[in-house]
Amino acid sequence: MTTTIGIKVNDGIILGADTRATMGHFIASKDAKKIHKISDSIAMTLAGSVGDAQRLIRWMEVESKLYEMRRGEPMTVKGMTNLLSTVLSGSRMYPFSVQLLIGGFDKNGASLYSIDAVGGAIEENTIVSTGSGSVTAYGVLEDRYEPMDTDDGIELAVRALHTAMQRDSASGNGIKIVVIDADGYKEISDETIARVRENL
Repeated sequence: MTTTIGIKVNDGIILGADTRATMGHFIASKDAKKIHKISDSIAMTLAGSVGDAQRLIRWMEVESKLYEMRRGEPMTVKGMTNLLSTVLSGSRMYPFSVQLLIGGFDKNGASLYSIDAVGGAIEENTIVSTGSGSVTAYGVLEDRYEPMDTDDGIELAVRALHTAMQRDSASGNGIKIVVIDADGYKEISDETIARVRENL
């Protein structure tokens, strides 16, 4: 499993995840990519089966590009969530083993959604976490969240992931953070994340 986090801040959305991938008790990868850019202003995190999640990510990337080509405008975060929810709910015979977060910024502003394995989608207006380390992460998020700017949101995301990695064996190694706001998708540097972790 894993730990992924979504935080809605004053100017956008922050998504974060650890970088460990496991197969049972075996650490299969120490540098797994769990945050994926779907379009210029929307990204998705994955927890669960890597193969299932990668298939969904490729499919959403294609659908997003086709929509923009046909309509002349990008798909909204809500539109992408509804599409993905429909795919998942229609796959009950062979369900995808995933927990997903979709966050982004569009003409309606910033928005963040969690989606379960059978297509249930919930809009999250503050914080959300998925994966095996989410219980620990929620302890930090619930304690420290308040309306905040991007820098404070980055610090909170790193703190919550760092704490989850101390207690959940399926979460670990590195931390990746992205910010999505009116300027689009931006990955936070490893150096910035390391500085935040040094001060925890």
